[in-house]
Amino acid sequence: QVQLVESGGGLVQAGGSLRLSCAASGRTFSTYTMGWFRQAPGKEREFVGAITGIAIITPYAYYADSVKGRFTISRDNAKNTMYLQMNSLKPEDTAVYYCAASTHSSISYYQSSDQNSYTYWGQGTQVTVSS
Repeated sequence: QVQLVESGGGLVQAGGSLRLSCAASGRTFSTYTMGWFRQAPGKEREFVGAITGIAIITPYAYYADSVKGRFTISRDNAKNTMYLQMNSLKPEDTAVYYCAASTHSSISYYQSSDQNSYTYWGQGTQVTVSS
């Protein structure tokens, strides 16, 4: 069983930055593909980005087109933590952000963007971007 806890959400003005963290329990964090999803009020949960596990020599990050160039995903396997650095935030980035873990170390972009690829989910952290 893996537990995921997100932190770092809050209120920020448009153009600002936030860094979210996702702390994971368990010994096999480094082998998991980790993903970020978000859900805005009245909308379905959507893919933000993901980073593959250590089965690949250099973890590879995927991003949704809506955040590409503004958001960066990284991971620190020694700390069992994944990060989402969000820059140039827009009001449309307002949502609850969730982290998720897939037991697959290496997956395609299509698989990484599919919520069904993930077994474990955090409770979410609210990000609000004011205009």
